[in-house]
Parts: sequence; structure tokens; C-alpha cells
Amino acid sequence: MPINNSKSNGFWRSRLAYALVGSAMMCFSPGLSTLAEDPEKPLSVRPEPQNAEWAVSWWMPRHEQKLKEKAELANCQLVWIGDSITHGWEGEGKSLWESHFAKYQPLNLGFSGDRTEHVLWRLQHGAIDGIQPKLVIMMIGTNNAGHRQESPADTAAGIEAILGELKQRLPDSRVLLLAIFPRGDGPNDELRKLCDETNRRIAPLADGKRVLFLNINSKFLGPNGELSADVMPDKLHPNQKGYEIWANAIQGKVDELLAP
Repeated sequence: MPINNSKSNGFWRSRLAYALVGSAMMCFSPGLSTLAEDPEKPLSVRPEPQNAEWAVSWWMPRHEQKLKEKAELANCQLVWIGDSITHGWEGEGKSLWESHFAKYQPLNLGFSGDRTEHVLWRLQHGAIDGIQPKLVIMMIGTNNAGHRQESPADTAAGIEAILGELKQRLPDSRVLLLAIFPRGDGPNDELRKLCDETNRRIAPLADGKRVLFLNINSKFLGPNGELSADVMPDKLHPNQKGYEIWANAIQGKVDELLAP
């Protein structure tokens, strides 16, 4: 699920740089040991960095850049975790990000193309070390459906593993777990159905205290469940109007959870 965004391309480096850094980090990657120790686990819970051809020139450099950005934040109260839809707050959603969330010194850990296993790898390699945000907003899983038509059970297992990682590394942070956004033309789209079933499976992961589940999908849909190109032109990624809907739909809950 790649996005091309010139505003966030400054940290992209060469393929060779990625290969050198990636090789070094993969030598001690927990994901590799997991693969060796328990090959029966679904791919969704086996941490690994992205290695798709289109991603090799930027994914690891973005991870490094985000580590530096995190270290420069004086008081990060809000962390976002996700894929290209979250990454897009730096593109189509940039003005909404500034007006709605900048006051919380947020850290955007959305990486285009990420699946659950990629998020796990990032969390295990410093992505949230050294900070104590009050709130983490997370939405992940549409690429598990879109890239390999993964079963909702496996995608949900990956999301549950991420929640476990967050509990271990950020025990005092609350998590706002968002339902995977709708995709495709209508409710009968096969990938939409995979995501909808995943949402049904992850909703019970919320305890209503530390982890809260929020489904705002109806905000994007027409009366018959159709997804308008006016909101998501490719029936997957929000445009500026889509990000405005998103920001307005969660603003009240975010302000409530981050209240002094």
C-alpha cells in the first residue's frame, strides 16, 4: 500500500544504504529467531522488517529518522501507529494533523505498506523506547488482508501481539484501537469483508480501561455501505476530505483521553 509523498521523502536513501543497515539490524532481529524457533506461528505475529522491492530504499531510513525525531520531542503525549493510511497524515492530512493534534507533540509511526509483523519489528527495535505518551492511536491490518488475503483470525492475532508489545513497553499508556477502515466499492468487496471480520475479532481485545476500541467506519460510507471516491479516491486511502472526517470523528475522544 505505497504512498508517494514528496513532503516526507527527504529521509529516503539509497538501496545500498538500506541493505547495509538492514543487514546489520537483521542479525539480531527477534523476528528471525522467532521464524527459526516456531515456524508454525502465522506470519502476522513473526516480527520482520519490510523487504518488498518498492520499500527497500526508504523503509529502514524512515525507521532511523523516526528514532531521531522521537529523541527530539520534549514531551510526546501522543503516538500514532499504522500503515500508509496513518503515514498519510504527513501528506494529504498534514494540515489537519497540525490543527487537530500538533499540540500533543505527536509522533507519527505510520509506515506505508506495513503489516502487523512490520509494526512488531519496529516496536522491538526502539520505535517507542524512551518515551511515555499518554495515548497511542493504532490502526493496522488492511495490508494483511490486501497483500496476502490473510484470515481475520491471523490478522487479529498480529494486532493482539502488538497490543501485548505496547503493554510491555508502555505500561502506563492508553491505547485507542481503531477499526480497520473500509475499503473497496461496497460491503461485498472481498477485502472489505476480511477487514470487517477482523474488526469483529479485535473489538473484544479492548478492556474499556487501558485499551479502548473505536469504530468510525460509518463516517466514510454511504447509506448502502458504498465508499465514495470523494473521500477515498482509490477506495483505500483518504484524501484531505477523508482525513478531515477522521480527525473530526476522533477529536473529542483524543482530547478526553489526553486531558490533564
